[in-house]
Amino acid sequence: MAACTHLDQVGDVAPQPPEGCAECLASGGRWVHLRECLTCGHIGCCDSSPSRHATAHYRATGHPIVTSYEPGEDWIWCYQDEAVVGTAARPPGQRGLIPGWLHKGEKQ
Repeated sequence: MAACTHLDQVGDVAPQPPEGCAECLASGGRWVHLRECLTCGHIGCCDSSPSRHATAHYRATGHPIVTSYEPGEDWIWCYQDEAVVGTAARPPGQRGLIPGWLHKGEKQ
């Protein structure tokens, strides 16, 4: 995994909204996979989704660190470094980051 100097922006966040992509829910859109901003908790859709709201959120806010909001996926991505920079180990079926479960740049 790549070294990342942006992990200090990871906070103890709650997913907003926990039901799915905030913008898609508001507009009636659809998504393929979801991403959670680890700076503010914003839930946005991935780049395979028609509207790509997670990347749009990064561009609008500068919040560089996201994790998958899909059960079974544990990677953490830095938009600034364009790299996987850690893992967020979680129990099977768990969505989102569990406080204290962040492994920064460690190989698992």
